[in-house]
Amino acid sequence: MSRFLPIVSASLAVLLAACTQVNVKGDPEAWVRSMSSGASTTLRVATYNTSLFDDATGGLVRRLEGGDPGARKIASVLQRVRPDLVLLNEFDYDADGRAADLFQQYYLGVAQPGGGDPLRYPYRYLAPVNTGVPSGLDLDRNGSAGGDGRNRGNDAWGYGLHPGQYGMLVLSKFPIDAAQVRTFQLLKWSALPDARQPRDPKTGTAWYAPPIWSQLRLSSKSHWDVPVKTPSGVVHFLVSHPTPPVFDGPEDRNGARNADEIRLWHEYLSPGDKPWLCDDRGRCGGLAADARFVIAGDLNNDPIDGDGRHEAILELLEHPRVVRMATPRSEGAAEVAKKYADAGVVHRGAPAHATGDFGPKAGTMRLDYVLPSVGFAVKDSGVFWPSSATPEAAIADGSDHHLVWVDLDAGAE
Repeated sequence: MSRFLPIVSASLAVLLAACTQVNVKGDPEAWVRSMSSGASTTLRVATYNTSLFDDATGGLVRRLEGGDPGARKIASVLQRVRPDLVLLNEFDYDADGRAADLFQQYYLGVAQPGGGDPLRYPYRYLAPVNTGVPSGLDLDRNGSAGGDGRNRGNDAWGYGLHPGQYGMLVLSKFPIDAAQVRTFQLLKWSALPDARQPRDPKTGTAWYAPPIWSQLRLSSKSHWDVPVKTPSGVVHFLVSHPTPPVFDGPEDRNGARNADEIRLWHEYLSPGDKPWLCDDRGRCGGLAADARFVIAGDLNNDPIDGDGRHEAILELLEHPRVVRMATPRSEGAAEVAKKYADAGVVHRGAPAHATGDFGPKAGTMRLDYVLPSVGFAVKDSGVFWPSSATPEAAIADGSDHHLVWVDLDAGAE
């Protein structure tokens, strides 16, 4: 199988040579074609937790090389919805971008059963994440640092069995301003003002000893500000995938981390000097007050139901810079929620607003978000979760999450 090598401009190639930790590729002529064709000012933005991860290093690459049925379904959904800008969560990172190459050429680039016409993204962004990266510390307090299997994963900066597991991938039809991308992979949790430091509920003592707490990273994967040059101007794509607020103990260390990972975006959008908010290149401060943005990702926090500190997601939804809009919905979510309700699993949230099915114990929840800034007109939105009676249902089970999309109109600049 030949390797897919997108065209890279000379200036971008120089940038990549100087910064090997990221992978940004693109076709500079695609932007020229879109601008000269009178492109619509409507921008479709989406987030999709794809479940394209593997427990083994290089496992996703090998699966994609062999023809992965799950990846074909994910590609089919993307071909049906056809977002202009999309975040893929749980897409394993590899430094060469091999998995992203394969997914573009042999999945998105080929008409899939139940999908649509081939779909090409000339631009992409991926970078290292904290999952699976050894910390050298005993983070789960089992008496040793590292080890095998889950023990190794629990002591990584973010849970993962190898570096890059559960990574992130941004795909775009419009150019990405690589020089202005900001990543917050290395930001310390303790740097966040009033950080929710986990504590033993019986003794009140800190769960992490001071030498460990001072080193802990906030992001379980990473937080990225990816500026995208759309026909309507630059849009900052603010993407992340906070840790699930479960798989811990009474100290609720994952619940506290999830809430503070979400709160980082609240701080990033809020006014005031923030000398503590420094990205991985050492640039400090939040997002400019006049910048337009879209927050996207599997934030692992339902506003009402399930585990998690719901105030964190509610505060983000109610931030004055986030547009008020109708919640994306689907018929499939309501259908599945009714089945769970009939079996005794009842939630308080609107059933049609859920974005994923997490089994008979947890039920359906809204965990995935696309949140545009004020200044955008929201034209439409939805969750690709069709009713089981429709043919589209055959491609909707590639992941336990479902793609969320929002159509935006900002007018041409």
